[in-house]
Amino acid sequence: MIPFLDLHKINARFEKQFQNEFESFLDSGYYILGTKVAVFEKEFATYCGTAHCVGVGNGLDAMRLILEAYKILGRLSVGDEVLVSSTTFIATILAIKQAGMIPVLIEAEAKTFNFDLKSLRANITEKTKAIMPVHLYGQLSPIDKINELALESNLLVIEDAAQAHGATNNSGKRAGNLGDAAGFSFYPAKNLGALGDGGAVTTNDDSLAAIIRKLRNYGMSSKYENEHVGINSRLDEIQAAILSVKLASLDQDNESRRIVARRYLHEINNTKIQLPYYDGTKNHVFHLFVVRVKDRSGFMDYLKAHKVDCLIHYPIAPHQQKALIEFNHMCFPVTETIHEEVVSIPISPVMSQDDVTTIISVLNFY
Repeated sequence: MIPFLDLHKINARFEKQFQNEFESFLDSGYYILGTKVAVFEKEFATYCGTAHCVGVGNGLDAMRLILEAYKILGRLSVGDEVLVSSTTFIATILAIKQAGMIPVLIEAEAKTFNFDLKSLRANITEKTKAIMPVHLYGQLSPIDKINELALESNLLVIEDAAQAHGATNNSGKRAGNLGDAAGFSFYPAKNLGALGDGGAVTTNDDSLAAIIRKLRNYGMSSKYENEHVGINSRLDEIQAAILSVKLASLDQDNESRRIVARRYLHEINNTKIQLPYYDGTKNHVFHLFVVRVKDRSGFMDYLKAHKVDCLIHYPIAPHQQKALIEFNHMCFPVTETIHEEVVSIPISPVMSQDDVTTIISVLNFY
């Protein structure tokens, strides 16, 4: 079986460096918010091109803490509306709800699965205070147009960059530096993945970063002095060390993913399979390579019978989830079709070209 994602093989490349970092971590005797977190925060901020990076516990907390910090700064309030894609992982929407705000779901467009810009504009009201674009599957959302809309209406732009580490726009700016703030996840399967949970916020806003640093640590301004009602969401010291090691290879790994993606796009030739849109630039880091088929269950059975693993990202649209019952009555035809047809096929920086060739052959004979 060709695995969907071989995390052991991905991480085995760094095993000696991981061991050295772990020994250093043990010897330090400093296990929470120590020098390794500070080093990674500086490195990742520099990589993204932002003034600040604040390490937190996971991607969901990263998004929520941005919203909570903007409430403290007076830029957002409980009950404000935040425009968010109807085609996303549920965490994006949960962050908005947990911060006491109202998610307004925006229909996707069929080519890239990102915001339908006409629908985005049509849903801006007096209650709208922020737009939360999602760089789905590793492809940048139409961020320039989104920023234009935001500027017209004085809205914040908060990137969900959880799947887009290293994606770069035509001006050379990376995900995480394309709006007012951004949230990242370092879940192990991400392009920059830890060996456990982890996340970060990037921003150029000094005040926002300062508040998030307090909020992630119980709201403390100094030890045992709590300025805000915070939470416990701190990037783990050992995970920060792991991420620093892997960050040095991120651009190369992203290019390896693009090489696989280009082969798929150029060599898969089957009218039953709809391939993803890609403009050939670095605006896509192919966290996932997602195709669409009409008979999904039959297609997946076929792949597995031919020893090719696959997954669905994501089988249930957010507005159809039981947890989001207030949206269950809504209808998003493009989103619903996407969620009914998508299948993710293997892509990673450590795939062999023989495996890629096999997958292409299997898909062409479907």
